[in-house]
Amino acid sequence: MTITRDDEVLGGEPRIDGTRVGVRHVAGRVIEGGYTPAYVADQLDLSLAAVYEALSYWYANPDKMRRVERANATAFEDLREASLKPKELQ
Repeated sequence: MTITRDDEVLGGEPRIDGTRVGVRHVAGRVIEGGYTPAYVADQLDLSLAAVYEALSYWYANPDKMRRVERANATAFEDLREASLKPKELQ
C-alpha cells in the first residue's frame, strides 16, 4: 500500500492507493474518534498496515494535512451556505 493523490479522487486529498479512503478519514477515526487502528482497519476493509501507513503520513506531513483540513472545511461551509439560500438569491 502507498499513499497517493489524484485530482479525480477525493478532490486530490491524500488517500490509500486503490481505495477512496483518505488519510484524513483514517486519522479522524483513530485520533479524534478514539478507535484502535485494528478496529478502523476492520471497519474500512483495510489492512492494518494501510491504516498505520495513513497515520504515518498524517504525522509526517502536518502542514499539508492542515491545509487539506482547511480546504475541506471551507468547501463544506461554502456548500452549507449555498444550500441554505433560496435559489433566487444564489
